[in-house]
Parts: sequence; structure tokens; C-alpha cells
Amino acid sequence: MKRKKIYLLSTVILLTITVIVLSCKKTALNTSDPNNLTTGNYYKTSAQLKSGVNAIYAVMHQNNLVSREWYYLHDTRSDEVAAGGGQLEAPRLQLLNNTDDPTNSVMNSVWNGWYTVIFRANVVTDNAPNVTDNVADAQKSVGEAKFLRAWAYFDLVSMWGGVPLVTSVPKSPTDFKPRADVATVYAQIIQDLKDAAAVLPGKSATDKGRATASAAYAMLGRVLMQQGNYADAKAAFLKIPTSGPDGYSLTARYLDNFELATEFNNESIFEVVFVDKGTNGYNWGGESATEEQSTVRNQEYCPVAWRNLIPSNKYLNEFENKATGAAKTDPRFSYSVYQTGDLYNNGESTLTDADQNGNSSVLNGVTKKISWRKFMIIYQESATKASFHPGGNNQRIIRYSEVLLDLAECANEMGDIAGAVAYLNMVRARPDVSMPPYPTAQFPVTSKSDVVKAIMHEKMVELGDEQVRNIDILRWRKKGYFATEPIASFHANRDELLPIPQAELDNNPLVTGHQNPGY
Repeated sequence: MKRKKIYLLSTVILLTITVIVLSCKKTALNTSDPNNLTTGNYYKTSAQLKSGVNAIYAVMHQNNLVSREWYYLHDTRSDEVAAGGGQLEAPRLQLLNNTDDPTNSVMNSVWNGWYTVIFRANVVTDNAPNVTDNVADAQKSVGEAKFLRAWAYFDLVSMWGGVPLVTSVPKSPTDFKPRADVATVYAQIIQDLKDAAAVLPGKSATDKGRATASAAYAMLGRVLMQQGNYADAKAAFLKIPTSGPDGYSLTARYLDNFELATEFNNESIFEVVFVDKGTNGYNWGGESATEEQSTVRNQEYCPVAWRNLIPSNKYLNEFENKATGAAKTDPRFSYSVYQTGDLYNNGESTLTDADQNGNSSVLNGVTKKISWRKFMIIYQESATKASFHPGGNNQRIIRYSEVLLDLAECANEMGDIAGAVAYLNMVRARPDVSMPPYPTAQFPVTSKSDVVKAIMHEKMVELGDEQVRNIDILRWRKKGYFATEPIASFHANRDELLPIPQAELDNNPLVTGHQNPGY
């Protein structure tokens, strides 16, 4: 069981705005209650403002977002996963097959979750000027709120296009916002991340799981790349320190990025904290304001549990392998997936076909059962225990290896092929990976287009199933970098974006009639 406390969910303030409209011909009633806490009279101290920030983190951890639906949405819009079998629920299968519509429950959950994050972030930024007891702490709270708001809007604008841009708490039930254009949303995201980076601290030895300046710079780099601004993206990435107490570096062991005992290592720039409750408890209904929160990812993808999504054949066959002419078989394959015959449960159990519910995969022409290993915890527990076990393995959101691969893309786009190859080789040189440096027989890297292929390859084998590929595909598709469309079920002029949720169309008169193309 994880020993550390989770600091982010304590003292959560759940906020509700109730607007009461009274009609009275002659008498105006004073309905205020001096003993009732409201946003107007509560946020007076830095500690109270921090409780508002904790409320943002709390919803980020919930079922609608990182503990479940967030990774499903990203994964099913990538080419790294396939259905584990008939057990995959219909809304998830719809996203995987690009047959979703505006009522899809997974998509709606993520939309609602991110807008709850945005609302709570706006509560913090609106009320921060009222705090005078500790201005430095108040500024840090604002920085965290802006980082989380920026992440929310980046997910929204990437997957839905222009969305309602709300940067302050609505004052009335009719304070609707139309869909802002994409450029305006991106401008807000960039400003939020720059503001956050300017006030957020470096690493903390105790208050872990909170946004840092490096997390803000890494997210800013992601955002600028998505806009095609590679020069500024590179500058943002290079502000992440690589030495000293705040420095980041690659871990010697690849699996340190996905196991319980090695959370918050030197490679992890930002991660979402979860805790094993020891009771197999999980709040399916959403957020718990008073309990530590677990993640059900270990349950959903686990080889000996539900196994709802498995690695796609495309992903499996992307790894360099001696059987297909490579000088060395990439060890990241066995670090990323389990296949029949592998050991688990501290080496005491052997995975069988019968253990793995559902579909088989085809690897180098051979049909076999293969399942995800990343973030699964059966490496240290039995199949009986793992058959239902919402876990406490933190979700790593940004790793330093991703920063290096993104720097490679920036360098390549700016005409620095040698610099791009150097960044790629840094990732391949991880001690327990130690893949031959580029150029190789399969990846010659003598031209920009060669390096594009190497970057695509390296990002897939290094970051597979880490919710990065979906956003990469969106960027690379626009640049025409795919010889063939990577998503087999993709419908051009529709599936580039998700549909605006039906509830938003029904309830926001300024969005009604402004659905994305093809829906």
C-alpha cells in the first residue's frame, strides 16, 4: 500500500452558485445569511484560496477525467489500442470505430469534467485579489489554477475545436458564451501557461503532485507545437532544468515510470496522484470530497481483469525486432506489454491464454494473447487479487523523455537534422533500453522526412498508451506526414474533431446550431 498521504484532496471546498429570482411588488427582502459561506465572503486568506485549488485537483482526479474516462477518450482516438473483446462497452467501441455521436457518454464525461475544472479555476482566479495575508502563496495558487485551466482548454480545443471560452465565474444563469475561434482559445491557453510558469515553484520534497514551473513549460511546449510554433516551443522546453534539485533526467530503468515504488522520480514532470484505499473501493459516481481517490485503470486494461482495451497490432509491430531485420529487439516491448508466457506476481505466476479475457493479437505473423503492462500492478500481485483492484498507481502525465522527443521534432522542423537525431538518441540510450543510435538500417535519418519517420516511430514505442499519440496524430495529419491515414475507421471532414455534446447544444443558445462538420 502506498505510504504517502495525498495532499491534494484535503479541505476540498465544493462550490455551488444558486441564483434566486424574487418578484415582489412593494417589499424588498434581505435574504443574506451572515453565517453562510459564499465565494464572496470565504476567500479572504491564502489558506482558503488553496482550498479552492484543492477542489480543482479533486475533480481532475475523478471518474470523469484522469481516473477513467480521460484516458479512454485519448486512447480510443489513437491507433495504439484495439478492443479487448465483446466486453468493451458500446460508448467506448463507438469512439474506437468512429461511430460516436453528440450523446456519447465517454466524450460527454470528459467535456463536463474539464468544464468543472475550468469553473473551479475561475473561482480561484476571480477571488485571488481579495487575499492579502500571504500574496506569494496566493500567486502560487493562481498559477496552479491557470495551469489546470490551460490543460483543460488544451484538451478541449485539440479535440473539439473552438469551444466556449469562460475565464470568470458566470454571474447569472443567462451568462452564456459562444464557441470562441480556435486561435482565441489557444491565446488564452498560452497566456495562462506563461503566467503559471512565472509564479510556480520547482519540485517539492513533500507537497507532491502539484503543478510546477517545469510542468507549465512542458505543457506550453506541447501547446506551441500543436500550433506549429516550433521555435517558441523549443524555447519553452529548454527552460526545464536538467541539473540541480529541480533538474529532470531519464531514469536508468524504463519501468520506473509506471510502477508504484518509483513515483515522482527524476523523469516525471507532472503526475496525477492516486491512492490504493485497501478496500477495493472506487467512486464510480464521480468525485469524493472527503476520501482519497483510486484509479480504475488497473482494472480496465489489466490482463487478468476486464482487459477492455489491448495494444493494437500496429503498435505491437512498430517495435524494432531482430525477426524483422533490426540489429536488436527493442526491450521497451516487453516493458510495455505482457504476452502469454510472461511472469508476473513477483515472478511467481505465468500468464496464460486462459488468463486473458477476449481477443488475440498478431505479432510478426503469429497469433497470441497480448495485453498492456504499463501502469498495471500485477507485476507484484496475484491474479486473484488483481481480478478487481482499483489501484493507487499515479498517472504520469508528462515525462522528460517526451520533452526530449518533442525537442527532436522542434529541431527537425527548424532544419536542424543533427540536433533532432541527437535528442532521439538520448532517449534510445537509456541504460536498460540501449537501442543502437540512429541512423540504423531501418531508419537512415538523412533528410527531414527520414527524421519525421524516426520521430513517429520513437514516440510510439517510447510513449505508447500514455495519452500522447492522439494529439500527435492531430498535428501530423494536418502536416500531411502520414503516407496513409493511421486510423482505419477515420472519416475525413468529420472525425478530425469530436461532436459538441448534445447537452451543450440544447442548453446554450449561443452554441445551438454550431455543431462540428459531419455530425
